[in-house]
Amino acid sequence: MFELSQYPLPYKKNALEPYISENTLNFHYDKHVETYISNLNKLIKGTAFENESLKKIIIKSSHSKETRSIFNNAAQVFNHNFFFNCLKVGANTNFPRKLLANFTGIEDFSNQFKVIANSVFGSGYVWLVAEAREYKIIKTSNADTPMAHNQTPLLCIDLWEHSYYLDYQNKRAEFIDNFINHLINWEFVESCL
Repeated sequence: MFELSQYPLPYKKNALEPYISENTLNFHYDKHVETYISNLNKLIKGTAFENESLKKIIIKSSHSKETRSIFNNAAQVFNHNFFFNCLKVGANTNFPRKLLANFTGIEDFSNQFKVIANSVFGSGYVWLVAEAREYKIIKTSNADTPMAHNQTPLLCIDLWEHSYYLDYQNKRAEFIDNFINHLINWEFVESCL
């Protein structure tokens, strides 16, 4: 069974201020992620998924209507944990050299990322992924995740309202700007390459 303690935040809940408040993390991490974990545990109990890793659950449940609820909750546990690891105030701005294969630099990447992030309608994520030796920016809706599509996630921003609404209300574009300009943990991205 899965527990919230298996996915600890890599910083204190006030460490992302002023860009993401402790109040937001109290709800986002303690309430939302805990709910996804609780739901996942209930759904997999007594099934073939019960003793599988989170990654295997996501991949095995991703293409079946019968396991859609399992996939949604498992993917949300993964997506949130990944998002939280992508964040760090005061992170260095060293754009990973490997990404220069597909982006001319951090400005090119930032501009492309903003365009795609600002185009998301409803709830979802925007990701930097690796696929077939190429790096690209994609968006996913709801709980969908790159690993269900044979892509390796490198970076993501959570654009569900619960990730920003307490701090930004309807100013999603400001949240996206602050993520790009102040919160990306490039060391984590580098570790995923």
